[in-house]
Amino acid sequence: MDFPDSETVDAVLDSLSFPSFATVRYEPATPELDDVAGATRESVDALPLDAVPAGGTVAVGLGSRGIHGIRNIARTVVADLDARGYDPVVVPAMGSHGGATAEGQRETLAGIGLIDEALGCPIDARMDTVTLGTTEAGHEVPFSTAAMEAAGIVVVNRVKAHTNFTGRFESGLCKMLAVGLGKQAGARAVHDAALTEGYVETIERALSIIRREAPVVGGIAVVENFYDRTAHVEGVAAADLPEAEEPLLDRANEYMPTLPFDDLDALIVEGIGKDVSGAGMDTNVIGRYQVLNTDDPERPDVSRIVVLGLTEATHGNGQGIGLADLTTRGVAEELDLGQMYTNALTSASLSKARLPVVLPTPRHAVTAALATVGTYAPETARVAWVRDTSHLSSFRVSSALAAEARDDDALSVERRERLTFEDGDPAFVPK
Repeated sequence: MDFPDSETVDAVLDSLSFPSFATVRYEPATPELDDVAGATRESVDALPLDAVPAGGTVAVGLGSRGIHGIRNIARTVVADLDARGYDPVVVPAMGSHGGATAEGQRETLAGIGLIDEALGCPIDARMDTVTLGTTEAGHEVPFSTAAMEAAGIVVVNRVKAHTNFTGRFESGLCKMLAVGLGKQAGARAVHDAALTEGYVETIERALSIIRREAPVVGGIAVVENFYDRTAHVEGVAAADLPEAEEPLLDRANEYMPTLPFDDLDALIVEGIGKDVSGAGMDTNVIGRYQVLNTDDPERPDVSRIVVLGLTEATHGNGQGIGLADLTTRGVAEELDLGQMYTNALTSASLSKARLPVVLPTPRHAVTAALATVGTYAPETARVAWVRDTSHLSSFRVSSALAAEARDDDALSVERRERLTFEDGDPAFVPK
C-alpha cells in the first residue's frame, strides 16, 4: 500500500505552533505489597491441591499481559508446586494471541520473560482443544488439550477492568479459564456468543462446564496498584468463582491507572501493544471501546488519538491501532496483519484492526491531530503525551493542562519543555 509522502501532506496540512509542554508527576496514594513471593506462596497454600494426586501434573496457565513481577510470581508458583511433589507444566492461556500458533504463543511468553529456564518447568504450547460440552445457550466450550491432560489446573492472572465490557467480573481468572485456555477455538466461541448473549453471561455459562469437566483447582489472582506494582495476591479456589472475583475487581478499579483529565483535544501515545493491553491501549484510559452493541465510556472524552509506535514485546501485533485516529507510516509498516487479523476475527473486534489515517512522520500526525479538532490555539490546547496507557505516573501535558495541575494535590509539575521535531521525529527540549 502506498501512503502519501511528506510533500503531498505538507501541501494540504497547514503548519502551526505547538503548545508548550510540562512533564508532570501523577502520584495518587496507592498500596504496594512488600513480599510478593511470600504472598504468592500463601496464595498457593490457599488452593485445594489435595484433590490432585501425589506426583500429578499441574498445568499452570499463564497469559500474554504485561503483569509486573510475573516472572517472580510464576516462578514461585511453579517452585511451590514442585516442592509439594507435583509435576508443573506451563500452558499458555491467551486465546488466539501469538497468531494462534504454538510458536507464536511461546514467543509471546518469551517476550515477557517467561521461558522454560526462567520458569523452572517446560512449556506445552499446543493449540489443540477438546470440547467439554455445550452451554444452555447452545454454544460449545473448547478447552486446551494440554491442560486437560494434567491432573490439576491453576491459572495465574491479573484481575482488572476489561477493555471490551463491564460486569461483576471482567479480566481475570474466569476469563482466562473460559477464553485463555480455550485457545483460538474457545476464544472465538466466547466472543461470538458474547455479541448476542453478553460477555459476563457467556463466560459464566462456559465456566460452569469447565469447573464440572476439567480438573481446575483454582487460580492465583494478582491486583496491581496505580503504578502497575503488585498490591495484592490471592489464591482463589475454583468452587468460589466467579463470586470471589467481585471484591478483587472492586479493588483493582480503585487502583486503576487513569488520566486525571476528563476531556482532551489530543492524546499522543508513544507505544501500543498486547503487553500493555489486550486492545493495545487501555480502553478505560482512552475512553473508547468500539465494541459492537457496547457504548463507549462517557469519560474521558478524547477528540484525537495519535499512535507513534508499537512496543517491542508485541512483536508487530498492533491490534488496537483502529482505536487511534492517526498514526505514521513507520507504525503501519511494522504491523503484523496476520496476527492482528487472527486476533480481530477471533474476538470479533474488527474495528481495532483497521488502519487510522497514516501520515509520513510523527510531526505530520501530531500536526494533523491538532489542526482537525476545531478552533485551535496553542495556549488553550488540551494535549496529553504518554509513553503508553499503563505508565501514567509521569507524562507530558500542554500548558493549559499544566495550569490545571496546580489544583490537584496528586499532580506536580517537574519541568517545562518545548516540543520540536528533528527529521519528523519528536524531541522535547528545556524551555
